[in-house]
Amino acid sequence: MRRPGFAMVLAETDGLVGCAYGFPVRGDGSWWLDSDGALPHGMAQLTQSGRAFAFTDILVRPPPQDRALARRLQKRLLTDHRASLGVTSVDQADVTTLAALRSWGWLDAGDIWRPAGPTVFRVLILPFGEQSLARPDGLDRHAWTRWPD
Repeated sequence: MRRPGFAMVLAETDGLVGCAYGFPVRGDGSWWLDSDGALPHGMAQLTQSGRAFAFTDILVRPPPQDRALARRLQKRLLTDHRASLGVTSVDQADVTTLAALRSWGWLDAGDIWRPAGPTVFRVLILPFGEQSLARPDGLDRHAWTRWPD
């Protein structure tokens, strides 16, 4: 993948058991380009400040280690890039991937779609660090954002 700041982490035991990769979201908002719909204020601020990291993919072996391993891989990339927010988008029809990400701590943040194609993507976020203790500013004002109890 040719993206500035691309990073990948691998988890191995006697073989590959998982990996996660992505890139820092540029502060110019280009990651959200061509999306139709309003970006929540708090997400826009974190994106513009350069504190967001886009996860392209997270792959782990099935249970029992999937949740703990996925969280460690995510944490490593966010820590390495000093990010306060992980972001990703998933085809909303891919209910298996959405369920897995939600079980790994990801939160719904709305839908985006690209005018060039018919696919509607579900945006998920992963608040991290001090931002995870308090909701990122502005996100709690949107009815479609789910937060854990």
